[in-house]
Amino acid sequence: MKVYFWGTRGSLPVSLTAREVRTKIAAAIREAVQHNFSNGTDIENFIDEKLPFFIRGSYGGNTSCVEIRGGDEYILCDAGTGLRDFGNYIIGRGVGKSVYNIFMSHLHWDHIQGFPFFVPAFIPGNQINIYSFHPELEDSFHKQQKTPSFPVPLDSMAAEKRFIVLETGREYQIGGWAVSGIRQNHPGDSYGYCFERDGKKIVYSTDSEHMEDVWNNEQPIISFFRNADLLIFDSQYSFMESTHMKENWGHSSNLLGVELSVAADVKYLCLFHNEPACNDETLDRFLEKTKKYLKIYSDTSPLKICLAYDGLEIEV
Repeated sequence: MKVYFWGTRGSLPVSLTAREVRTKIAAAIREAVQHNFSNGTDIENFIDEKLPFFIRGSYGGNTSCVEIRGGDEYILCDAGTGLRDFGNYIIGRGVGKSVYNIFMSHLHWDHIQGFPFFVPAFIPGNQINIYSFHPELEDSFHKQQKTPSFPVPLDSMAAEKRFIVLETGREYQIGGWAVSGIRQNHPGDSYGYCFERDGKKIVYSTDSEHMEDVWNNEQPIISFFRNADLLIFDSQYSFMESTHMKENWGHSSNLLGVELSVAADVKYLCLFHNEPACNDETLDRFLEKTKKYLKIYSDTSPLKICLAYDGLEIEV
């Protein structure tokens, strides 16, 4: 099974500007003049092996949308602008009538704004199941597409759409996965999801601010993360931001992600919900600082760490 990231930014989508592209090209040329290339393979190897990620690639600009692959039905977490790219990918492959299960962490705009542009939702015969723990789930999707906010109402999307409100403390069998949720600290509440199948565990936990009580005797969030093969974790802020300038804003930090992962024996931590004010170079440094922090636990933790980007695929 695999996890594919269609959107990884937090709060709002961002674009890669012409100036940023030019800076990347200039940096690549400066590195390239030191090398002699005899064929295309040499060039590809140079890009992959010599250029840092912030030059050869980009963390992308879509808001939250993550696909979990490995079953007959589609499993998606959140409906940010990355959902549009996922839908276009499905249409480009010529996929027939399908079932799409979309699990909403919460209903803030950056997590639902891709749905009006989700092409499979306009195709009769498709079934789209939208899950949330928020009772206002369906109303939020309708309001987003009402005049004057959007010209196409939700009811004009011809696929069958079902809005299902879940309950915490229960396990559901959905699309071949055992699915459960946990309430998280975020304005208006958000919910993390645990997906389990064939001995594998994937946890999607975004838009959550963990306070001191995360270390209390019960430690529910650590139990929820326990032994995850992959933890997708909200790390929008640095530690200083999360504890001072942006305390109570509803997001967590990279360093706390490491500490919770180590405590819960997580195998692979994926930092997620990237700060929209950070460019690719800043995010590269953010990842390296996180890996250095892990060295505190190097003797006891085999934890792997990455930072999510649009187009990242992780095999679980």
